[in-house]
Amino acid sequence: MRRHHIESSAPTHLLTIAEYADLDELGTGYTELLEGRLLMSPSPTPEHQKVMFGLGYQLFDQLPDDLDLILEVDIDLGLAEPGQPGFSRRPDLVVVPKAEVARRQAEGGLLRAAEVLVVVEIVSPGSKRTDRVVKYSEYAEAGIPHYWILDLSEPVSLVAAHLSEEFGYHSGAEVTGTFKTDVPFPVEVRLD
Repeated sequence: MRRHHIESSAPTHLLTIAEYADLDELGTGYTELLEGRLLMSPSPTPEHQKVMFGLGYQLFDQLPDDLDLILEVDIDLGLAEPGQPGFSRRPDLVVVPKAEVARRQAEGGLLRAAEVLVVVEIVSPGSKRTDRVVKYSEYAEAGIPHYWILDLSEPVSLVAAHLSEEFGYHSGAEVTGTFKTDVPFPVEVRLD
C-alpha cells in the first residue's frame, strides 16, 4: 500500500476515509477528518500526555481479557458512505475489542467506531466546546456506547455518558475524587 505524504499545502479535494488512512503522519500536531476536510491541532501538552498515560495505566489492568486500550488512534466514525468525504476523530483513549484491532491489522484502514466500546477525551483549554458539544454529538451518531469526558480544571472531574436509543447520550453526574462504574465493565479510577 502506497502512503501519501502531506506537504505544507492541504489536499485540493475532500478526502474519503480510505484516502485519509493512506496519509503519512504530519511533522507536528495531528489531524482529524471532518466531512473530508483535514483538521489540524497542536500537539498535546506534556501535562495532557501525563494525565492520558496515568488514566490509561489505571484502566489497562482492569480491562476484561477481550478488550484493548489504545491511546491516540484514528477511528472511522462511519458517518459517510465509502468513497464519500469522511469523518475520523483521534480520541485520547479508546477501549475496543481485541478482535477489531486484529481486523484492522489484517485488513488495514482505521478502527471502526461501530466497534469502539468507550471513547475518552481529555478536555484542554482549546477543546472544551469541541469535546463537550461537537464530539459528543458525533460519537453518539457514530454509535459509540460510552463517552467519558475528563476535565483537568480543578477539581479534576469525569462525566460518563452512555448512549440511549432514543436521545443520544445521557450524561451522568460530574464525578471528582474516584470514578467507579460497572458499565460497560467494572472499573475504578482515581481522578486526583
